[in-house]
Amino acid sequence: MDLVRVLIAVLLPPLAVFLQVGIGKHFWLNIVLTLLGYVPGLVHAVWIIAKK
Repeated sequence: MDLVRVLIAVLLPPLAVFLQVGIGKHFWLNIVLTLLGYVPGLVHAVWIIAKK
């Protein structure tokens, strides 16, 4: 299941974080990071998925 979330993270990082932790501080942080640049949002999403 984590492989599917990583693939989703490559396409839409905030969606992958939402599926992992729901709406919370990590979700909103990921949206901000993705708006600032795709790579920071991607790295954060993969980190959240790997951490759990």
